Amino acid sequence: MEVTFYARKMIKKSDYWMPGGRSGVLLIHGLTGTPAEMRFVAKGLHARGFTVYGMQLDGHCGNAGDLLATGWRDWTASVDQAATFMLQSVNRLFVGGLSMGALLALHLAAQRPQDVSGLALYGTTFRYDGWAIPAVARLSFLLPWACALGVGRKRSFMESFPYGIKDERIRTRISGAMLSGNSAAAGLPGNPWPSLAEFVRLASRVRKELALVHAPCLAVHAAQDDIASLRNVEVVRKGVRGPFETLLLDDSYHMVTVDKQRDLLIERSARFYLDIAERGYASVQGMPALVAETV
Repeated sequence: MEVTFYARKMIKKSDYWMPGGRSGVLLIHGLTGTPAEMRFVAKGLHARGFTVYGMQLDGHCGNAGDLLATGWRDWTASVDQAATFMLQSVNRLFVGGLSMGALLALHLAAQRPQDVSGLALYGTTFRYDGWAIPAVARLSFLLPWACALGVGRKRSFMESFPYGIKDERIRTRISGAMLSGNSAAAGLPGNPWPSLAEFVRLASRVRKELALVHAPCLAVHAAQDDIASLRNVEVVRKGVRGPFETLLLDDSYHMVTVDKQRDLLIERSARFYLDIAERGYASVQGMPALVAETV
């Protein structure tokens, strides 16, 4: 589909800071997304005593031109800067990421292992291979080569039903805001091909870094994820070197942070972080390599 990209405009500042205890959680949204998709989780964790920062990735919460002016190195730099900022106020840092945000969390843990105490990986996405992804979009791994040749610079893969959300009420609200152009509230309605090419480059980089990740990981994924299949979780499980847990949700789609079982996600995430904070890293080193629970 041909998409007209307009000149860059002022990006709306959409991040938020919730002061709490000395254990902090940095929350990272996904590609074309917004900090709002992490706000339910932020409020739940803050209510349990954590300091929370819902960061905003560079180039996001504006228009497609704003996003296209950035790439994966800008996004990782955003996360690095947010972690440095947060460590001024907390003495233990946890990181939670949704979709591409999970890759950015893994990258941070690989690059700064001394600073990251634990990771919550929500709907981890290395490849768009869920049941709702069109066949042509599953070829996104070819985009770096296509874009390098000048192909598809003004094209985009548009979001489609069910928009990663099973809860009809939440889906209607978020998709309505997204399709109306309110990118600060609900993100962009499509993924520009050049930005997806940058995502593919990031995914390739993070795959190579997984062995450097020793922090405990909690992977929360929808069993019927419409955007990213469970094969994405297996990539992480087989690659990281730290303790690993998996929580599979049976009544949610890709956007697990806003969907029907978000309260369970919040509770499990808080318990995961608190266990590490209260008992220390050594206590979780004896955990099984994979603890899978479907609810």
